[in-house]
Amino acid sequence: MRIVVPLKTVPDLVEEIEFTPDGAGIDTEYLTFVLSEWDDQALEEALLVREAAGGQVVAVGLDGDPEIGQVLYTAIAKGADAAVRIAGQAGSARARSALLAAYLRRNPADLIVTGVQTVDDLDGQLAPMLAARLGLPHAGVVTGVEPGDGSVTVRQEFSGGRSQELELPLPAVIGVQAARQAPRYAPISKIRQVMAAGGIEDAAADAGEAGEGPLVRRMYAPERTTRAQMLEGGADAVAGQIVELLAARGLVKG
Repeated sequence: MRIVVPLKTVPDLVEEIEFTPDGAGIDTEYLTFVLSEWDDQALEEALLVREAAGGQVVAVGLDGDPEIGQVLYTAIAKGADAAVRIAGQAGSARARSALLAAYLRRNPADLIVTGVQTVDDLDGQLAPMLAARLGLPHAGVVTGVEPGDGSVTVRQEFSGGRSQELELPLPAVIGVQAARQAPRYAPISKIRQVMAAGGIEDAAADAGEAGEGPLVRRMYAPERTTRAQMLEGGADAVAGQIVELLAARGLVKG
């Protein structure tokens, strides 16, 4: 089984995010980029499927993504059999799906496993768009994949603690919400060994009529609301202030 896992880097949200001067994008000059947490889950699930059914896991990324080389080397260190860096840059799931679909038409896969969403693209459209372009079945919000004979059984998770299992014929596209176990750790020493050995394959891009989707005209920071009110004094004084605040809002009587 050949399993392809598209990987994407996103801004590290522990850092302060600032807009570009025109307000239409994020200023990336001083940001650190890391692997999307959902793509990390997808890679782990793909490795688990490979370990159960055999085959090959191939991590792929776009060379326009910051730090994608480091991410691909790390994927190999975690257990991926190969890594491919596709020429191209995409600002939307629509354009990204076109680049990935072009690569997959030339290099078909039995199973394509993506993260269900990313922090900068929460609509979760990459997997369904990729499936539509390739004419393949798709399942999203997946929390487990079990390989079968010419098919996979996936577990989907819904709100309220409900879940269901679906059987999809291969080839198929899966959007992973969470792997069956936490993503494995790759020590720095192993990543450096992989980097020293090379091993990332470069591939040309042929997106065709990808389009960029909706144009972002302006981005806004969340509006500031009232700040926390600090209560001062001893325990009795603070308790009295709390009661007064609750009474003023109609939350207590008397």
